[in-house]
Amino acid sequence: MQKTVTINANVGNTYEVSLTTRHFSMKVDQPKPSGNDAAPTPLEYFLFALGACTCTIGKIVAEQRKIKLNAINANVEGDIDTNYLLGKTKEGRAGFTNIRIKVEVDADLNDEEKIEFINEVLHRCPIHDNIENSTNISVGNAFIRS
Repeated sequence: MQKTVTINANVGNTYEVSLTTRHFSMKVDQPKPSGNDAAPTPLEYFLFALGACTCTIGKIVAEQRKIKLNAINANVEGDIDTNYLLGKTKEGRAGFTNIRIKVEVDADLNDEEKIEFINEVLHRCPIHDNIENSTNISVGNAFIRS
């Protein structure tokens, strides 16, 4: 089953971005002095997405495999050189150079079974897949103001 996920992002005079999807809204901002530090940054949301998706897929896999999952916790860290995205260098890249995820599973599984479970979760996680594999990105030309 193919599904399309859509969000809308808008920014005005500040760095605070308003985001909407379905019937939800949230904010993105930058730390001071650039922004008002009123919300997480896009990079933090990116890592949030990996952690949240890992936990969600963990619940799905546990239900499908009839594993009593008491809890699943994902701690995610990413290393980034901000000089590239700030235009201070053309060396390197704009994205994270390393992402580390530590997944803790509270279930009646031995260590080997937990490793197998976590590997299946990460293999089925769409966010993990998008990070690990190349995804086509199409940029539309919509320069029309309403």
